[in-house]
Amino acid sequence: MNAPLSAVAGRAVELRRAFDRTFAEPVRFDATLKEDLLAVRIDTRAFAIRLSEISGLFADKKITPVPGGHAALRGIAGFRGTIVPVYDLQILLGHSSTSTPRWLVIAAAAPVALAFEAFEGQLRVPRDAILPQPSRPEFRGYARELVRTANFVGPVMHLPSLLDAIRT
Repeated sequence: MNAPLSAVAGRAVELRRAFDRTFAEPVRFDATLKEDLLAVRIDTRAFAIRLSEISGLFADKKITPVPGGHAALRGIAGFRGTIVPVYDLQILLGHSSTSTPRWLVIAAAAPVALAFEAFEGQLRVPRDAILPQPSRPEFRGYARELVRTANFVGPVMHLPSLLDAIRT
């Protein structure tokens, strides 16, 4: 009967010492510069979007269609008391879109929402994991870099160039 109690008491002493040791050791900082990205899917393709280029991520927002305008214009939606136009990223990349995208990001540089099909997660990668890539025709110059990690490989969207394309 005493053996199980002594094992628990021994484990408690071990945990207490480990806890106390964390305060005695110097704090270690990771000096590696990191970049925060959203991993998204547009059609069947994986992309990344820099968190620094967006001001919000939303799911299942109601989009009200509006007549005319850009072919990629899905409509308008309300965000935090502001009505913004919503553009389909798949159409901006030159592909047809038949499905209604579930996810939206608000661009930080302009009051514009960009819609896409799936949010895969958030990535925090070392800056050297983001590599320049030559502009490929299928990305229309909107993806100038490629991020490569153990779990994700895909182009990084350049939102300022997308916003320039929408303006023109």
